[in-house]
Amino acid sequence: MTMIESEPAAPAALPAVYLIRHGQTAWSLSGRHTGRTDLPLTPDGEREARALVRRLRPVVFDRVFCSPRLRDRRTCELAGLGNTREIEPELVEWDYGDYEGLLAAEIQQRQPGWNIYRDGCPHGESPAQISGRADRLIARLRTLAGNTALFTHGHFSRILAVRWVGLTVPAAAHLISSTASVGVLTYDHDLGQPGIALWNAV
Repeated sequence: MTMIESEPAAPAALPAVYLIRHGQTAWSLSGRHTGRTDLPLTPDGEREARALVRRLRPVVFDRVFCSPRLRDRRTCELAGLGNTREIEPELVEWDYGDYEGLLAAEIQQRQPGWNIYRDGCPHGESPAQISGRADRLIARLRTLAGNTALFTHGHFSRILAVRWVGLTVPAAAHLISSTASVGVLTYDHDLGQPGIALWNAV
């Protein structure tokens, strides 16, 4: 009698977190630091957001979380995920405090040598505060099964990425975040090995 060995069971897919930055705004185009200011997308930003549909359509998302800012909510809507989104206050951008709306060159005039990842922002968030916010969110995300989409911001997405893999806030300076870009945080082999599978895809 011939014995037929059954195929080994395929490993369960590991959960993934898709980090999606909002589309272009007038201030992201000019380089102004945009935290609390609630700006709409530019026409180009709306086109960028619509282009996300093709990239995100093949992915089945169990949860979709979105920053409460208008630019994120509109990006989520145009990307085709607005009907399932949940507003998540922890996804807001770094609070720039006194530096809200300023260009980097203008901040350097006020505080020569300024580095947000080291110095934070007066009357805004410190590196320790934004790291703590990211850590709280990551702790919740790691309890979720399946794929999760996060619609968020440039600086905060970088902080999430480095904290996901256990690096400190200054490491985020080495990551570039374009408008309407996609990053994927997941695991290598098992849940004990967090990793970054994709970054700044546009």
